[in-house]
Amino acid sequence: MSDKYKFKIVFIGDGYVGKTSLIRKFTQKSFEKQYIKTIGAQFSFYDTQVENQDVRSIFYDIAGQDKFNFMRKMFFKDSKAAVIVYSLVDDKMGKESFNNIKTWYDDVLKFCGSIPIAVIANKVDLTYENVVDIIDIKEVIKEKEFLGYYVTSAKTGQGVKKAFNSIIEGVYYKN
Repeated sequence: MSDKYKFKIVFIGDGYVGKTSLIRKFTQKSFEKQYIKTIGAQFSFYDTQVENQDVRSIFYDIAGQDKFNFMRKMFFKDSKAAVIVYSLVDDKMGKESFNNIKTWYDDVLKFCGSIPIAVIANKVDLTYENVVDIIDIKEVIKEKEFLGYYVTSAKTGQGVKKAFNSIIEGVYYKN
């Protein structure tokens, strides 16, 4: 496969938002009920076609805990896109994960420059109402000109395939 259609896409966001589960749901169609902390980073491959061209996406799942900050620059290197994941769960961690979108965005700019960035709101299955007002979400998305905004559930699969396919296509067309 030519390097022209090989894209490294980093998944970032606070710990416990479901980055690993989203990637596993999309690439392996499975969901692990028990939380498994990412140490440093993990990566997965996904092969598909866009406009009759073979495309390989390499998903880098980067640990969200602060103690891994020192490793991030290395994992961001050569990324063609980033996906910021936050949790819709109505608790302190869910709200903080939304508030930290801007921090993650700034990290992408610092380590990668101007690359496409998408946002995924995960764990929709665990909430009846969105924690963050839809107006707040729209303001953040508009302000930062994100590639897209997707609502998903890694557990049920809701929105996962659409989000990943849209992100892969968006990266393809921007490169």
